[in-house]
Amino acid sequence: MHLVNGLIGDCGKLVGTGRERFGWFDLSTLKEPFRIEGKKTMGYELAFDMADASGVNELQLPDVIFYPTGGGTGLIGMWKAFDEMEQLGWIGSERPRMVVVQAEHCAPVVRAFEKGADSAEMFENARTVASGLRVPAAIGDFLMLQVLSESNGTALAVSDEELLAGVREMAGGQGMFLCPEAGAVWAAAKQLCDSGWLDAEERIVLFNTGSGLKYNHLYPPGDLPTLDHTDPNCLDALD
Repeated sequence: MHLVNGLIGDCGKLVGTGRERFGWFDLSTLKEPFRIEGKKTMGYELAFDMADASGVNELQLPDVIFYPTGGGTGLIGMWKAFDEMEQLGWIGSERPRMVVVQAEHCAPVVRAFEKGADSAEMFENARTVASGLRVPAAIGDFLMLQVLSESNGTALAVSDEELLAGVREMAGGQGMFLCPEAGAVWAAAKQLCDSGWLDAEERIVLFNTGSGLKYNHLYPPGDLPTLDHTDPNCLDALD
């Protein structure tokens, strides 16, 4: 195992060279069929879970899906699953509006969407604390933009401050320690609620794609409220 002193795209280029030189099997995003086939199961599971939650036999899809997007295989995979389920006769032609969420300083798909482009340019000097969003040039950019167009969806970027605040809000309000990528999704959902893009009656799904435990370094203990165990009334602060 070797580390590459660059971003994910730099690593992918080296792997491509190694494929030609050494006969490596390239596991880079969308260079093999297995990852997207695995991630498309999110679409199937979502349809079955929503049917179970509603107590009905027919598969159901939400009105809106928010997904934190770097390489985009999750977004593309779910869209593939929905098409397959329609071909199987399990669902109709209705689709959720898909929302791509990226980081403010690494938002190639958001920028392309806002320009009305069908492909995304390299996002120079990309940076964000959310490593899953730190993809300055995704090979599946045109597929993500196609999904946004077909679903009448949208794309937006949030700052690192906003996504970290989202993690804290979900931890305090829901007891879930999300990854920063999911914190971005929460922050984006709030923005679209405030703008009126989301309707209060719609069924909305926000995907959490990882555990905050992978990012403990972003939340130093000094930032946490402290309970004084020598104070017999310290738990009153939680009442």
